[in-house]
Amino acid sequence: MRAVIQRVSKASVKIDEKIKSNINKGLLVLLGVEDSDTDEDIEWLTGKISRLRIFSDENGVMNLSIQDEDGDVLVVSQFTLHASTKKGNRPSYIKAAKPDFAIPMYEKFVKHLETELKKPVQTGDFGAMMEVGLVNDGPVTIIIDTKNRE
Repeated sequence: MRAVIQRVSKASVKIDEKIKSNINKGLLVLLGVEDSDTDEDIEWLTGKISRLRIFSDENGVMNLSIQDEDGDVLVVSQFTLHASTKKGNRPSYIKAAKPDFAIPMYEKFVKHLETELKKPVQTGDFGAMMEVGLVNDGPVTIIIDTKNRE
């Protein structure tokens, strides 16, 4: 599982020119699922995201989590996070999970993150053509891959 986590002052998802979801201060999480992902990956990643200290405290030090800030989270599925550009110029998405596996994993991820945060999480629509808008705060952007737990 790969996630691009962006600290935002606002973010939204539009589908067919209609706003599906929007948040104010919080995190935009772009999530890519691959076939080898497990429930353990979900548990580890949602725990990491909910406790990631990337919000500034009163001294301007990134020392607070999304939970400390009581911020919102928007999760958007993005299979292109598993693009391989090793050969040629057209990315290969062979590592990205097919919808029959990816959709249930995405849904489990969202539910588990809601449990961690003790509040609802906003989402896009899996597989839809979405317009994602955001104002990156900082900018702060973190990339996490559950297969490379640094």
